[in-house]
Amino acid sequence: MSRVTRPLFGARFAKVFAKAWLVGGYVFLYLPIVALIVYSFNDSPLPVVWAGFTLKWYAKLAEDAEMLEALLLSMQIAFMSATAAVVLGGMAALALHKYRRFRGRALFNSMVNAPLVMPEVIVGLSLMLMLVSVQHLFGFPRRGLGTIWLGHVLLSMSYATVVIEARLRELPPQLEEAALDLGARPWQVFWLVTLPMIAQSLLSAWLLSFTLSLDDVVLSEFLSGPGATTLPMVIFSRARLGLSPSINAVAALIVAVVSIGVIGASLWIARRERKRVMS
Repeated sequence: MSRVTRPLFGARFAKVFAKAWLVGGYVFLYLPIVALIVYSFNDSPLPVVWAGFTLKWYAKLAEDAEMLEALLLSMQIAFMSATAAVVLGGMAALALHKYRRFRGRALFNSMVNAPLVMPEVIVGLSLMLMLVSVQHLFGFPRRGLGTIWLGHVLLSMSYATVVIEARLRELPPQLEEAALDLGARPWQVFWLVTLPMIAQSLLSAWLLSFTLSLDDVVLSEFLSGPGATTLPMVIFSRARLGLSPSINAVAALIVAVVSIGVIGASLWIARRERKRVMS
């Protein structure tokens, strides 16, 4: 084999191997989700036996009041926590990016990033002990929707801060300086220059925070109270007795809703990026 043929063969093998590795990764990640959706239409209650196509599990899901209430509560908490996380995380990201030197910056930065590396069990236990102490002193807050929301905001805010701050670092400072030189006030620079340029990162941070809140079970277990049971908590409690195929139905609906949101957000981001490049 000549020296010319050998590099060509190596490059071809590397290309084929990279594609095979990529396909294998996608299959490993998404095949279980596809199987879950397929078996939500299975007529058999056994997940390993295919007995034909049916929609009865979706009909039973419509009659499952506990599951629907838990799903509604999880969606409500996820929406509120994602919104609050983006607002607070955006403020933290702006403070860390704009003010490179202020007293306590290192402590503030470490406290913002602490939930990223701290085990959720430790975070949930510490929050529960704090809330119990506060409740004994003042009589509130009682554990429920509000306390779960606080825990999810604490966790999601760290992720939102990282995403937004990464986008702020990529912005050219000349644009804001030019707006200030042209007579714009600082709040006008933020609303008219900075905010439109970080809108994509805000949306990405919101979607990430929404998913984290919707999926979380550890913090919810520590911070929940009577009448406040999220969807992951219901699923985990029923898993001890064997999962009903109606769980597959509700999971398929969540996958559909999240997929539509992610695809819509991706198209919107790509459209804005094309406009930015062409302008």
